Amino acid sequence: MKYKSGYLLIQVLVFGSIGVIILGGLISWGASNYKATRQNTGREQAFQIAEAGIEYYRWHLAHAAQDYQDGTGVAGPYVHNYTDKNGTVLGTYTLTITPPIVGSTIVTVLSEGKVTSDPSLSRKVEAKFAIPSLAKYAFAANSAMRFGAGTEVFGSVHSNAGIRFDGLVHNIVTSAVASYDDPDHTGAVEFGVHTHVNAPPSSGVNDTFRPLEAPPSAVPNRVDIFEAGRQFPVPAVDFNGFTADLSNIKTQAQASGRYFAPSGQQGYQIILKTNDTFDLYRVNTLSSAGSGCTNTLSQTGWGTWSVNTRTFLQNYAFPANGLVFLEDHVWVEGTINGARLTIASGKFPENSSTNTNIIVNNDLSYTNYNGLDVLALIAQNNILVGKNSDNDLELDAALVAKNGFVGRYYYNSSCTNNSRTSLRLVGMIATNQRYGFAYTDGTGYATRTIIYDANLLYGPPPSFPLTSDQYQTISWREL
Repeated sequence: MKYKSGYLLIQVLVFGSIGVIILGGLISWGASNYKATRQNTGREQAFQIAEAGIEYYRWHLAHAAQDYQDGTGVAGPYVHNYTDKNGTVLGTYTLTITPPIVGSTIVTVLSEGKVTSDPSLSRKVEAKFAIPSLAKYAFAANSAMRFGAGTEVFGSVHSNAGIRFDGLVHNIVTSAVASYDDPDHTGAVEFGVHTHVNAPPSSGVNDTFRPLEAPPSAVPNRVDIFEAGRQFPVPAVDFNGFTADLSNIKTQAQASGRYFAPSGQQGYQIILKTNDTFDLYRVNTLSSAGSGCTNTLSQTGWGTWSVNTRTFLQNYAFPANGLVFLEDHVWVEGTINGARLTIASGKFPENSSTNTNIIVNNDLSYTNYNGLDVLALIAQNNILVGKNSDNDLELDAALVAKNGFVGRYYYNSSCTNNSRTSLRLVGMIATNQRYGFAYTDGTGYATRTIIYDANLLYGPPPSFPLTSDQYQTISWREL
């Protein structure tokens, strides 16, 4: 067979071209893969550097809890080199730190990581750190507690003594004691947390000793009362740590808050306003009890605790540090909008005969229930609801009775307004003595709804006590 001249050359050129195209494609594919691998490696390294920035500032806060400027004393952002074990700079992380708002403990740290080999690659991580406050309970008490039928609680409840619960609680109930002698009836000791409500299908309340709610019986599963269960004994709450240092609040209020010396009369009245101001009155006289309305139970400090006459003093702006201290009794009412306040009362040196009360007889409410509005009332003695209080009372605040109780005195059947319809509290209660807004004869508030404000845990009011001085990570995300 004879071939024409040049035929083989054409085949070589065709197949050679195809080979060159395939080889070029392979080289391009390999180069692209190599570039992508380097980018992925760089991005992962940038991510690790960003996380290193978060961990660094968590360490920094553990050693300087109030430093939100990276030890520089000037505004950020703050750039740090990230090196390997030999000191070679692999990249940088840039920190943007947002300090807590007044009263809160939440610190936000944004860390942007970059690698030296390709500064165009970066990753961002944001973390929030906070110190938990002692407002982890809807109720905390230093004495035996009784929650009557008609009480509904949406947060956890704790007592360093025992708890009798005859209402409905949607969270866990704990006591520091395994058993105790319920002071409301005779008989043997009962469980540290127990109920006198008859087990279904029965109904009603049995006020006598309950052997099924007492040792050595097994603890019954009463989800009709304790929806999340009950635990006892558990470690006691340090109640001394739960109450804020009133002397320190006074000092801070005198320095940069609002401080008011003794009124010379019955005390003060504060009416909070949504424009970040409050009206201050001097309370001159209190309402009389009326004929037949007497201290039937011989309660210490009994009275109407209701304002009769008052004198307007001045309108004040809310202080920047959120602290108002009054060295006298104080009545509080009104509404806040976007404010974070602590109102405290006390007289020094402390003496049981001069300890002061805070009284709420009219609605005290928030505009926002997302943590933007936060209020604490801290009384040296009692937090009271007086005789002439609103029939349907709304009370939004964290209530702390340092030496006394949170509740309402007993007003007998001869007293006007002895029975009220409903009380709704959003916040928490800390009480040194036994709490109560109602009595077994039907006087007081017929229904009591207590809703725990979870925003108090990490965003408490100014100068509210904390559980420790160490930050916890409460959120983490990549941006």
